[in-house]
Amino acid sequence: MNHDSYDDSYISGILNSVRSVAIVGASANDVRPSFFVAKYLIDKGYRVFPINPGQAGREIAGAMTYASLVDLPESVDMVDIFRASSAVPGITDQILSMDPLPKVVWMQLTVRDDASAARLEEKGIKVVMNRCPKIEYGRLSREIAWNGVNSRVISSKKPVLRQGFQSFGIRQK
Repeated sequence: MNHDSYDDSYISGILNSVRSVAIVGASANDVRPSFFVAKYLIDKGYRVFPINPGQAGREIAGAMTYASLVDLPESVDMVDIFRASSAVPGITDQILSMDPLPKVVWMQLTVRDDASAARLEEKGIKVVMNRCPKIEYGRLSREIAWNGVNSRVISSKKPVLRQGFQSFGIRQK
């Protein structure tokens, strides 16, 4: 797969199918990006499992934190990696030892490891690199457009919003 760009249908397909997310590198510091991504995903109805060995047993954004992926009490649909690219091969080893395997591995902005992506894809796991699920969700739902950020959708009409979580907020016409 070409990881330099993703079709909107690929990203929205992932965000619509995923229900639970383990965030490796989640921070308890409420001004860190990993904290507000966890909070945002929780607010959108995802079940979030923060992974941070220094915070294990405590809550981050209202969710119980675990020391590592092997400590998770249940399987997850997606692993979101908030660590440096150099840490990805070791995290990939942990992911490939999970049973069952997650459907998706998402690497945050600036995080990329093509060799790990190839290993994960060989096992049927979808991979997204150098993207943020919070930003992509906001862009696809047009939430970001309301804040003046380019969503690549131009319209003078206010969108008709749907009710409920994980709906991308827009009613299809």
